[in-house]
Amino acid sequence: MSHDTIPSRLFEQGRSRPTAPAWQARGPDGRWRVTTWSAYADEVRAIARALIALDVLPGDRVCILGFNRSEWTTMALAAMAVGAIPAGIYTTCSANEVAWIVAHAEAPVILVEDHAQLAKITAERAAMPELRHVILMRGAATREGTLGWEELLGHGGASDAELETRLAALRPENDATFIYTSGTTGPPKAVRLTHDNLVWTATVACGEAGITADEHMISYLPLSHIAEQLFSIHVHVTAGYTLSFAESMERLRENIQEVRPTILFGVPRVWEKMHAAFVARLSGAPPARKALANWAMGVGRAVADLRNRGQQPGAWLSLQHGLARRLVFRRIRSAIGFDRLRFGVSGAAPIAREVLELFAGLDILIHEVYGQSEDTGPTSMNLPGATRFGTVGRPLRGVEVRTAPDGEVLVRGRNVFAGYFKDEAATREAMVDGWLASGDIGVIDPEGFLSITGRKKEIIITAGGKNISPANIEGLLKGIPLISQAVVIGDRRPYLIALLTLDPVAAELLANQLNLHPSALPTQESVLRQIQEGIDTLVNRQLARVEHVRRFAILPRELSQDHGELTPTLKIKRRAVTDHFAREIEAVYRAGEPA
Repeated sequence: MSHDTIPSRLFEQGRSRPTAPAWQARGPDGRWRVTTWSAYADEVRAIARALIALDVLPGDRVCILGFNRSEWTTMALAAMAVGAIPAGIYTTCSANEVAWIVAHAEAPVILVEDHAQLAKITAERAAMPELRHVILMRGAATREGTLGWEELLGHGGASDAELETRLAALRPENDATFIYTSGTTGPPKAVRLTHDNLVWTATVACGEAGITADEHMISYLPLSHIAEQLFSIHVHVTAGYTLSFAESMERLRENIQEVRPTILFGVPRVWEKMHAAFVARLSGAPPARKALANWAMGVGRAVADLRNRGQQPGAWLSLQHGLARRLVFRRIRSAIGFDRLRFGVSGAAPIAREVLELFAGLDILIHEVYGQSEDTGPTSMNLPGATRFGTVGRPLRGVEVRTAPDGEVLVRGRNVFAGYFKDEAATREAMVDGWLASGDIGVIDPEGFLSITGRKKEIIITAGGKNISPANIEGLLKGIPLISQAVVIGDRRPYLIALLTLDPVAAELLANQLNLHPSALPTQESVLRQIQEGIDTLVNRQLARVEHVRRFAILPRELSQDHGELTPTLKIKRRAVTDHFAREIEAVYRAGEPA
């Protein structure tokens, strides 16, 4: 008899709910095409049998390089089903980075999306000595030395009996997937997650968030990241809801409007862009419309505040809320594809409280989740009726969280990983007496809500010897209208400064109002004054004097992955930022501290 695994849950969905929709994607004709659970399970079985025929053995790694598509999740599930270990690679990785991961994983097989990704393999093929098979996703013409997806499906492969034998041999403690971390420093580490890690976490996540087969989610964040894998694979096959694959990041907004998800997971940057666009448009609205929106948002925030504490609004507030919904909320939610949204989630990095409060004012509650690859995604989460903005919620049921004497967050539970592949030293450093040392600094309030105040390795030590965590300050800075990104500088310096970027949407709207080109905004006295006022009132007023931002510089462009300043999950690579903008930093400090 097979143990409980993610592949076995998929096959059970195929048996028990054969005609229910599993996933959908837009076809060549522009229409969304639905695949049932039975068809999904059948394709996974076919790919699994083909992998056995390609001599993929239990414990082998199977790399996947591509944007979110059904072939990605199908290959991951098929690999797990035969006892192999899927390992995703970010599409933004360079050829050298791809080769490093494939070689480190000793992968005999890689699935790639298209010829652009194939070129990375071709360029560095000699650096991947274990690689035997390169498979292309649908729609990419095969080239010498590659297999097409349709060819793989028709491979014939092993028998059903052999596949069942592989399934039955899976054990809870076996490695099920590798997550190659997109670290801000050094090469990525391969996080080993077991079958037990995955099934336990998926079950708990469904229970905590009330996720059922009635949900509809959209897959668009990198599937190489544990958060997207959780929603697009593990929780998906556990709950049995419908998943839609976004066409691209560029088409995400339109896809959300078409799909109308009930649950949406986003990294902070996704929510921040929506926030900036709404604020910019509201600032240019006629006075009457602006007044109506501000009234409705005040009502929305009052209701959200009660519901976050598990309470319900009284009769008068309920009446106002119903009116605000009819006059404002319904139209806004429908316009952005959120009319069915019941559960917004933000994770992977801190999100500014101002963003959460604005969406709450629009009757859209975003619940911040905290975790990491090493504990299968979630450690703690704000939930309906138990949400506190500015915190990352309470620990999931069955997960223990405490803080070390130096404030580091420690985690223990069945979601904690089995260690790093080929890196015993890093594993020993991460696990302290059975507890996962997260690397994050945090505090737990008397009601059990966890707040993350910074990264242990990113603490700024000023010239005066003061220890300062930049993360919270950067979060406050991003709450200033116009600002999209913020990096606080001050290590071994006499005081703190900030490197800021302007949000493109908000900047374009403001430039139109001033009859300027957006590139001219950083030199405009009115813009500089507006940002300084934001720093004075929204940032420094909330901080101790030693944490005050004394000066700032507006960078000529946004930070990007292409320039190596952001990880694929949009975390800041501080060393790269300080290297790339050293001239701007020195110019700010040469100007001296303001009086």
